[in-house]
Amino acid sequence: MKISILGTEYDFDESTAKEDSRLSENDGYHDGYAKIIRVEKDYNENHPFSIQDWDEFKKSIKRHEIVHAFLFESGARKECENEQLVDWIATQFPKMLKAFQETDCI
Repeated sequence: MKISILGTEYDFDESTAKEDSRLSENDGYHDGYAKIIRVEKDYNENHPFSIQDWDEFKKSIKRHEIVHAFLFESGARKECENEQLVDWIATQFPKMLKAFQETDCI
C-alpha cells in the first residue's frame, strides 16, 4: 500500500525475513531514501523474547517505523536515528491522540 508522509509517498508493506533479509535482524525498518516502510508479516519462532499478542506488537512496530519516516521527512535526521525518542513517540501517541480527542482539540 502507499501512504503519505508529509506529502512524500512511501511503500508500506509487510514481508518475511525470507523475502527481505533486512527483516532477519529487525521487526521492521524505514528506508527514507528508497521511501519504504516494511514490517515483519509473521511471528518469528526465533524471536529473542516471547510475544503474547503479535497483532498489538505489530501495530507498535508499524507506529515506530512511521515515526522514523516523519522525522526523516521533516529533516530531523539526527532525531530519526534516536531509537529512544522514536520509541517514546510511537508508544505514547495512542494515549496522546485519545487525550486530544477527549478535549476536542484535534
